[in-house]
Parts: sequence; C-alpha cells; structure tokens
Amino acid sequence: MVATTNATQEFVPIREVRDGIIMLKDGGMRSILLCSSINFSLKSEDEKNAILLQFQDFLNSLDFSIEIVAQSRKLDIRPYIALLEEQEKAQTNNLMKIQVREYIEFIKSFTENTNIMTKHFFIVIPYSPAIISAGKTGGIGDIRSRLGLGTKKEQAAATEASFDENRSQLEERLSVVEQGLIRTGIRVARLGTEEVIELFYKAFNPGETEKPLKMN
Repeated sequence: MVATTNATQEFVPIREVRDGIIMLKDGGMRSILLCSSINFSLKSEDEKNAILLQFQDFLNSLDFSIEIVAQSRKLDIRPYIALLEEQEKAQTNNLMKIQVREYIEFIKSFTENTNIMTKHFFIVIPYSPAIISAGKTGGIGDIRSRLGLGTKKEQAAATEASFDENRSQLEERLSVVEQGLIRTGIRVARLGTEEVIELFYKAFNPGETEKPLKMN
C-alpha cells in the first residue's frame, strides 16, 4: 500500500503549496483564479459583441500563456437532503411534516434519475523562474547558497529571497489577468492554500464528498 502511494506521488508534479502558490518540482510556480460565468443567452447582441471584443483585447494583451480549465462534477445533493430532514423533524404540524417528507422523496428520485452538474471555471497563471535569477540580487553569497556551499542559514535566506522575488513576478501576472477579466464582466477570486489543496484533492478523489469552492 505504501509503495502504491509513493508511486502515485511520483506522477504529481507538485512539490508544495505555499501562500496559495503551487510550487512545481521543476521550479515552476502556478497560481489559480476561480472565475464566474456569463450567461450569454440573457445578453443583447450589442452586449455579446462588446464582451467578445473585450475578451479578445484581454487575450491579445497577454505576453505570457494562461490555461483555462472548466471542471464539471455531479452535484452532491446530500447536504441539502440533510437540511430538509432537519426541517422535517422540527415541524409540529403533521400536514407540513408529510409535505416536507414528500418533497424529500421527490428530490431524491429526481436526482437519482437526472445528472445535475455543477461547473467551475479556473484560470491557471504560470511563472517559471530563470535557473540563475538571483545572482543579480544576492551576488556570490547567494550563488554559493544555491550550490550548497553556504551554511544552512545562508541557504534558507537565499531560498526565501528567491521565493519572494519570484512571487512578485507571478503576482504581477495575476493582476494583469484579474483586471482584464473584470473588464469583461467576469468576477474572479484567487485561490488560497486551502482552496488549492481542496481543488487537487477533488481532482484525485472524485468519489469523495467535499464542500464546494465559493466565489466571494
């Protein structure tokens, strides 16, 4: 069982998640934005054209790549059923109790025979630091730390300085993407460490029940 777990982890390119940033094993960094959707069917033709043109301008303004991910999952109705069952227990009127019970049975039957899906939309923003990017900031001492020639304290300080510098570069890209999407009418929210871990947990454990990601 342990061997299987280790073998599975070898295929996951993530080293750690820190301050909401995904640190890859190859040194790359990724941040994820949760995005709202736009109902085109409720828009006029002029509004549709304006949104498309704004989105086109946003894409053309980028000088780095992004990844757009749409995630579809079957809606977990069990929390709603549990809430209704609590309401049923709290009813003192027998007629209302019967009606709530019938409604619960209807919801169960309907969801069993119909696939009700939920959708989440994400944008992944990448940043890949240069192999030697801190020489201009840390000098010879920093290079010594990167080569493992410095003390543990020096190596830790160099690593932290490198992370802060690379994070600032990634956050600049995040701001560009956020502003571009907001101009198209899309609401965005940065995923923190817990949300990122939850997202990947769902991806690798699709049969599990978790709380949904929420847009602030």
